[in-house]
Amino acid sequence: MFFGRAAAAQSEGFRPCRRCRPEAAPGTPAWQGTSSTIARALRLIEDGALDDGALDELAARLGVGSRYLRRLFIEQLGVTPSAIAATRRVHFAKRLIESTALPMSQVALAAGYRNVRRFNAAVRSTFDRTPSEIRKRARTPRDDGTIALRLPYRAPLDWAVLLEFLALRAIPGVEQVDGDTYRRTFALGASTGVLEVCPAPGGTDALVLRAPADAAPHLAEITRRVRRLFDLDADVDTIVRQLGADPLLASAARRLPGVRVPGCWDRFEVSMRAIVGQQITVVGATRLIGRIAVNFGKPLDEPRDGLTHLFPSADALAEATVDGMPRARAQAIRGFARAVADGNPVLDAAPDLETALDRLRALPGIGDWTANYVAMRALAEPDAFPSGDLVLRKAASDPPPTAAALRRRSEAWRPWRAYAAMLLWRSMADGGPNP
Repeated sequence: MFFGRAAAAQSEGFRPCRRCRPEAAPGTPAWQGTSSTIARALRLIEDGALDDGALDELAARLGVGSRYLRRLFIEQLGVTPSAIAATRRVHFAKRLIESTALPMSQVALAAGYRNVRRFNAAVRSTFDRTPSEIRKRARTPRDDGTIALRLPYRAPLDWAVLLEFLALRAIPGVEQVDGDTYRRTFALGASTGVLEVCPAPGGTDALVLRAPADAAPHLAEITRRVRRLFDLDADVDTIVRQLGADPLLASAARRLPGVRVPGCWDRFEVSMRAIVGQQITVVGATRLIGRIAVNFGKPLDEPRDGLTHLFPSADALAEATVDGMPRARAQAIRGFARAVADGNPVLDAAPDLETALDRLRALPGIGDWTANYVAMRALAEPDAFPSGDLVLRKAASDPPPTAAALRRRSEAWRPWRAYAAMLLWRSMADGGPNP
């Protein structure tokens, strides 16, 4: 019997294999031939859209009716949206049971269960073991005041290339790359501090996330953000197979089989980074955004290793006087921040890529390049493509094509144009365009 997703198998009474670990399977579904509506719905479910909301609310965000959305799921995936959400929740709960020393009541809360009874029943039904039995068989770490959680992924993943990209753009005082470890400040609810991510020991296909123990109630959100930041749900085999068939991308695809699109911890933060970086060097933008973070961000109560501030909120930047840049760009920063603070859905999930881009371009100072860059990194749009980028145009051919010509050329790379952009950027970093 064959099933498109783990949730479909579980709905038929099958239990997760302890060897192949279905919880590590890529979660972004557009890569499995489903419709764009299903793809976006699944991304929202992965982000917790059904943890507190109803199916009607999810459908409204996608611009369809709930009955139609449910029918699409059953026809294309063989399972309902609620079943997908339940599977995601129970697998996350199992990781918390095995990887942390949290009390079961905290595990249930962090995984999104309203009470321990439902948590116990879901775990027992899925794994045929109680939460206590699962923990007994796991090597639970000691309680040292931090939480260490494994984040599995499907290989390959080029961690060094990901860190190189993030290191160049790390916001001073907020982010830091040290060796093979990424660190950053965060604030969720009443919990603030520093979290870090590094490869799991032993060469296993997983990262290790470490966070303060008081962040336990927010572990689901922290995990979602970290997976988005490092694009851990990418089905790179499918992506590289398609892009590598194009002569322009073949060489870069062979050199970088683990290509990922670096995402973000916070959508507003990376959007500000993109606006600041318009028409200046990466180094100059990093220096400037760091000054903004220190001037307008909230200081950490306990600074650590040069990480001193939380990135400013939209409210803090809506009326800020930002110097050291052209007046138009400072106005764009304030206008974007004011829009987000006032509830503009510019950084919310959109029914399709063009709607997302239109929302962004409607704001003063946001051009096509910035809109596509924000869509790539903040909105996790796999088909966003800043065709006007000079480096991308140089990587495509010599002499560089026009933005319009590159956009036409990129049609062959749909729906993975964001990954094509990463390959082209990398080809220039490695010494020039592909032959």
